[in-house]
Amino acid sequence: MRYGKEHKEVTRRRIIETAGRRFKQDGIDGSGVATLMADAGLTNGAFYAHFDSKENLVASVVADQLRKQCESLSELAPGRDGVEQFVRAYLSVEHRDTPEDGCPAAALLDEIGRCPDSTKQAYTDGTLTIIDDLAARLVPLDPRSARVKTLGVLAGMVGTLQLSRALADPQLADEILEQGIQNALTLLGTQQQG
Repeated sequence: MRYGKEHKEVTRRRIIETAGRRFKQDGIDGSGVATLMADAGLTNGAFYAHFDSKENLVASVVADQLRKQCESLSELAPGRDGVEQFVRAYLSVEHRDTPEDGCPAAALLDEIGRCPDSTKQAYTDGTLTIIDDLAARLVPLDPRSARVKTLGVLAGMVGTLQLSRALADPQLADEILEQGIQNALTLLGTQQQG
């Protein structure tokens, strides 16, 4: 039975979404095509109707995950208040404790660094879109002036989240998140609330 273009796109989207969760949970290398397709409720044979290779799927997943993260920025308050909301949500206990639902950078950055250029480009493009949104909130009249600084702060936030996830001491892990919030807000020059 041949399916229409719309069905194929819905199926492709389902594969990308379930693969995104699995990659962030088990890693890219720890997620085989058979597992990814089973998660999507499909057979291995259906994979190649949607992707040329696992690398092609990885690049698609990274682009999709970062697109969603960027879209979520529209839900934040305008200006610096939105940046503070982003920092606090990113370095929250909830984000730390649910990597499968969170940022692909904190869960996959070490593996993305070893991926082909197509995946690195998808990561670069998505990250810069997020950075440019945050920089525009910080310096509306000259967002490019805040781009590198904002990227550096995001790098610190990613590392903070990774470190907090890796610690066996829950209290220390929470303290690391709180200190990361303070560091990021100080570097970005945002005013803390509460």
